[in-house]
Amino acid sequence: MKIDNAVPRLVSAAILLVLSLASVPVHAQDKPYTEGSVWNISMIRVKPGMFDVYMREVLPMRKKINEEAKKQGLLVSSHILSGNALGRDDWDVMFMDEYKNWAAFDGISAKYDAMMSKIVGSEDKQVQVMMKRTEVREILGNKTMQEIVIK
Repeated sequence: MKIDNAVPRLVSAAILLVLSLASVPVHAQDKPYTEGSVWNISMIRVKPGMFDVYMREVLPMRKKINEEAKKQGLLVSSHILSGNALGRDDWDVMFMDEYKNWAAFDGISAKYDAMMSKIVGSEDKQVQVMMKRTEVREILGNKTMQEIVIK
């Protein structure tokens, strides 16, 4: 009689164990956020006294490129932040380009290369533009990060 009672208890315990283990992934997936847009961020240090010179050079071209990228559905939005650098190794301009998701980066280099050729010109012309910018600014870093949206 004890054996007959033990079997249902063992089966009940096994079912309870399976159900409790099955619920673990559900709790692990219940994150307090959702994954949002992906941002490409560039941190720039403009040389002293050269802010307006740099902006006059970079903004008209960025505007054309960003408008074309939006038209092609590549770019969601673009923002520029400006502030005081806290030291010689700190940035004072941040360019923030928003993309829908990580998949938006598939084949993006070829698409931007084509845009640059159309807007700026030949590869030699693009190199000249970039060399001119090095006279007034330094790129301190680039990051690509995903926005986290709180639920």
